[in-house]
Amino acid sequence: MTPEHALHARGSVKRLALHKTLPSRGVRIEHETMLKNLKSYWLFGIATLYAATNPVLAQIPPSLGLRLFAGVNITGAAGSTYVIQFTTDVAQTNSWTSLKFLRLPTTTFLFVDTTAAATGNRFYRALLQNPPTNMLFIPPNTFNLGTPTNEINRFADEGPQVTVTISHGFWMGKYEVTQREYQTVIGSNPSGFPGDLNRPVESVSWLDATNYCARLTQQELAAGHIPPGSHYRLPTEAEWEYAARAGTSTRFSYGDDPSFTSLTNNAWYAANSGFGTHPVGQKSPNPWGLYDMEGNVYEWCEDWYGPYAGGFATDPQGPASNVTGVKVIRGGAWDAFEADCRSGRRLTEGVSPFIHDFILGFRVVLVTDAS
Repeated sequence: MTPEHALHARGSVKRLALHKTLPSRGVRIEHETMLKNLKSYWLFGIATLYAATNPVLAQIPPSLGLRLFAGVNITGAAGSTYVIQFTTDVAQTNSWTSLKFLRLPTTTFLFVDTTAAATGNRFYRALLQNPPTNMLFIPPNTFNLGTPTNEINRFADEGPQVTVTISHGFWMGKYEVTQREYQTVIGSNPSGFPGDLNRPVESVSWLDATNYCARLTQQELAAGHIPPGSHYRLPTEAEWEYAARAGTSTRFSYGDDPSFTSLTNNAWYAANSGFGTHPVGQKSPNPWGLYDMEGNVYEWCEDWYGPYAGGFATDPQGPASNVTGVKVIRGGAWDAFEADCRSGRRLTEGVSPFIHDFILGFRVVLVTDAS
């Protein structure tokens, strides 16, 4: 038996229709409830878990069990991005929680929530989302974290490779966080290369970077710029490398470049930086449109540093606790050697989260609280 709800817009009145089909008997029962004055958002679809007692159920042999459906039908332009939200009470207009960011693969798509509990009611809606300022959507997929044993300039801690599934889409900063952005949120500028607020902020510790994410989340939620139930944070190491590679498996996102002849077009590093940072976005972006993933400043990641386990993993987050006492940084910097700008390069043994240095900056991701 599959209970389903579909919300249809009919002028100012919406009709909630519940259909229950009993396959063994071909019985179809319909209930309709008029939902009036549902405001705040356009609802593209709604669904619920339904477990209410019904006299007809007594006629079904227990062996047939109960099949539950939870999700929402979405209709829109292919490639557009939605935030999937749910609530247990549609009468509470402020109770919607963001579950997932989703890029629509086709004009009509059925989203099914596999995380929903098998009891109670849960209603869903899909809201078209405009891109957050200077952020790009990174869709879910699978990739190889780390480098193969035959990669030139490889370090031992870049393996064994892990086949990683990124199960959730997320928004990522198109650029490293700039001095202007940091100063706007925090009220001060710690950078050692002042004079141009479009340069990436640096001399920030991991604690400074995570504090920025928390403060930015508070401000953006209060202003209504991001959906309820979402927040900014640092990328995990797996998310960072997945985004840096942008679907490639070569040493750099633009190719293997064994002699580093093209690196100067893509990164600020020791040979061309003049030993300082540069305004973000001046070099070529990677295939997904992200700038300075190679060079300019090293970027803090969320994870504690630890060895790769090999095999397969879904949304890995590094060691579960402070085993090593150091955090992951990625991406090379203005003082780095060419090989340190490779997509799979890790700064061996990590960096203390308390350290401030001219080479340390960060970029942010926007995720739902459920991700």
